[in-house]
Formats: sequence, C-alpha cells, structure tokens
Amino acid sequence: MSFDILQDKIKAMKNPTVAGLDPKPEYVPPHILKASLDRYGETLEGAADAILQFNKGLMDALCDIVPAVKPQSAYYERLGWQGMKVLEETIRYAGEKGFFVIADVKRGDIGSTAQAYSEAWIGRTRVGSTDLAAFDADCLTINGYMGSDAITPFLTTCRELDKCFFTLVKTSNPSSGELQDMVAGDRVVYQVMGDLTARLGKDDIGRYGYSRAGAVVGATYPSDLRALRKRLEHTFFLVPGYGAQGGTADDVRFAFDKYGRGAIVNASRSIMCAWQKTGRDGQDYQDAARAAAIAMRDDIGQYVTIL
Repeated sequence: MSFDILQDKIKAMKNPTVAGLDPKPEYVPPHILKASLDRYGETLEGAADAILQFNKGLMDALCDIVPAVKPQSAYYERLGWQGMKVLEETIRYAGEKGFFVIADVKRGDIGSTAQAYSEAWIGRTRVGSTDLAAFDADCLTINGYMGSDAITPFLTTCRELDKCFFTLVKTSNPSSGELQDMVAGDRVVYQVMGDLTARLGKDDIGRYGYSRAGAVVGATYPSDLRALRKRLEHTFFLVPGYGAQGGTADDVRFAFDKYGRGAIVNASRSIMCAWQKTGRDGQDYQDAARAAAIAMRDDIGQYVTIL
C-alpha cells in the first residue's frame, strides 16, 4: 500500500523528511523571476511560470536526498488557473523525478463532494468510457472534522488505487487548542479525531504496520505528539512545525516508532528560501536548498535511527 511505498523511500534514503513546495513570487530567486516577467509581464502567468521553473530547479537539486514533496494548493490557487496548471505540472514533474507526492489540500466535505475531491486529487474522473487522472498525487491531506462522512470517500479511492491520506488530528498552529484540546467525554477532541482515523483505517494495515489513514500531528506540541504515537500505533504521521514554527529534532523524534518508522517531517520555507541567507542573490538556490535539506536530515538523524 502507499505508505509502504513512502516508507521504502524513506528507508532507502535514510531521510524521513518531506520538502514543502509552498512558493510565493517573492520566494523565487530574482534572476528566475525576472526572466519570467520579462517574457509574460507582471501577470499571474508570469508569476506562475517563475514558480514552475523554481519548483523544477528545487526538485532537481533534492531528488536524490529527499523522498517526498508536498505542494500546498493555496499558493497555486492564488494565481488562478495559471497557478493550478503549474500545480498539476509540478506534481507530474515530481513523479518523474521519483518523489512521493503529498498534495496538501486539506479538503473537507461530505458525500458526493468529498468523492469529487478524492477523484480530483488522487483518483480518476470518468469522461465518456475513459477514466482519466487529473492531479494524480500519491497522497493528500484532508480535514475530517466533519466526521466519517468526510473521510470514507477518500478511503474508498485509496483502497481502489493503492493510495493514502493524512487527516488533521493535532495541528501545529498556535490556536489549535481552542478546539482540539476541548474535553469531549473522557477524551479531548484531537484524541477523538485520532481514534476515528485509526478505526476507519484498521482494515488496511501494510507491511510496516501502518494503515492508509494517516494523521497530521504537529511538532510544536511534543508531549501530545508522544502520547498520540503511543495511542495510534498503526497510524502514519505527517509532522509539520519543524524549523520556522519552532519544532526541533528533539521534538519530532517522538513521532517515530522504535524502528524509526511511521512518520515524515515537513519543512518548507527553510529549504525553499535557504538562498536568501547566502548573500549570492539566489544564483546558488539549488545548492542552498540541498544544503538545508541535508542539514535537516542530519539533525533528525541524531535522534532517529531508521531500520
């Protein structure tokens, strides 16, 4: 199953990290942005073209050391249809470079709408007698806080096409506790969400002991992360919050099982924007991103041994 594929890649590279591709035009090195704006003007098309060139350059630099990428759809949506076209091209290029692709879309709805989201991002769309892939990511993030109706359509697609998803459980943002830490009977809300995710995924356990139904659990709350790892032993974790949000390698180690498996840690700006700290005006953006990704891998590797 799909998380087995991701864990195989993590194991081969000894690197449990994912590079977020959350680009804004101001994150793009000046020489790349200038070339695109010279060609298309100061337009959404120009910005989208610059971001595509930037994404491809980053993936070229990272493909032999980072197992996965995670494009965040909001950064592409803000550029209109041109941005969505770049997102589709980014996902396709990532697949060609051998990355496991997590579409960070956080979709949350029920019934036929959830099914449509599932078909769009990881499934197939029927056109006449032909089933066609739109974005064709390996995995996606969803918001399951509307209940099982918002999760099961994605699970159905995942079973059909050997894919997987992460649902929001305990997020890394500062205000997450306003709702997720509220007491609900003998549990708090994020535990209820985690237990629901585990229950829905219990019949789909892969070679490494993890189901298709993963969970987003932030590094910024390490005690909660540690407790959830014990509670959800068959749930694969996507761990945001490392780096810019304050999470450390010492914090994220609690996401992993005793074999160093079962989690992948995200970093976005620290890799994409590493060139901004070198003083070379972005000419070295690929080397800077690669160095930042290696530093992250080695930092986590001090605490996590992948077997």
